[in-house]
Amino acid sequence: MFQDLKSQYRQSLKSSDTEENIDLAFYRPLGFAWAYLFRRLGVTPNVVTVFSIFLGVGAGVCFYYQTLWINLLGMFLLVWANTYDSCDGQLARLTGNYSRLGRILDGLSGDLWFASIYVAICLRMVHTPGFFAEHHWVIWTLAVAAGIAHGKQASMADCYRQFHLFIVKGAAGSELENLNQLEQRYRYMSWKRQFWSKIFLHFYVGYTRGQAKSTPTLQQLRTVMSETYPDGVPSEAFRRDFRASSRPLMKYTNILTFNWRTITLFITLLAGVPWVYFVAELTVFFAIMYYMKYRHEAICRHYIAAIRAGQYPPDNA
Repeated sequence: MFQDLKSQYRQSLKSSDTEENIDLAFYRPLGFAWAYLFRRLGVTPNVVTVFSIFLGVGAGVCFYYQTLWINLLGMFLLVWANTYDSCDGQLARLTGNYSRLGRILDGLSGDLWFASIYVAICLRMVHTPGFFAEHHWVIWTLAVAAGIAHGKQASMADCYRQFHLFIVKGAAGSELENLNQLEQRYRYMSWKRQFWSKIFLHFYVGYTRGQAKSTPTLQQLRTVMSETYPDGVPSEAFRRDFRASSRPLMKYTNILTFNWRTITLFITLLAGVPWVYFVAELTVFFAIMYYMKYRHEAICRHYIAAIRAGQYPPDNA
């Protein structure tokens, strides 16, 4: 029984390359416990994602108040929400219940959590005597700029992580999308018969298009790979070497996701200066994103030249 649970737990994980230590020590075990229960109850991954939205938005509401125990409650709710965010992916991998809607909902859930948190912090600051109470526009401008930076950082981290998983595990182990296929699917969907599906896909296409625009060298490498490997499967030598080059950068993708961002948020809340979190988004996290992007695009440039030079021919060549 125990060995079977260990096997199922390993099955529920994405990849050792992209898992963060905090997730492995805390969120993944808890997420697996919830996933195991929800699978027995017949709860789908998308329902779990919806649960996480309510928890995360509730956390944001708690951060409006300056009362310590309410802030601590908000922190608990946000951790719980992220446990469910881990659970929905693990449940999908355990049950094979994958869907593009699930991926869209998963991204939307985090956006809604942080939108509520940003609004709560802004309202908290304008209702607290001091500089921001006298200059409302400053905190709102700071929040909007931080929100845009946050979205960009999360998008880049997701893009590089999914490309790494695509190289390591293939299409079945990654959620990497083909923009041309998505746009074609969107054009052929009917507004009349598939209104809500097309609405969701509209925003998802925009998200994917933004990733493609921000990673030109990665997109060029994908094109070169599709031309070199007609079956879409890179050679083992390419897979091995690219993984070795890309894996050290996965720590930066992890920093730009939930854990370190919320640790920073919690510290600023406990210190009574939540507006500093916005500054961290625009400085520390933005610098990490820029460095990650610079390094990864350089890696892609190297492998484009290597493939074109014939260093990585198809395995069956």
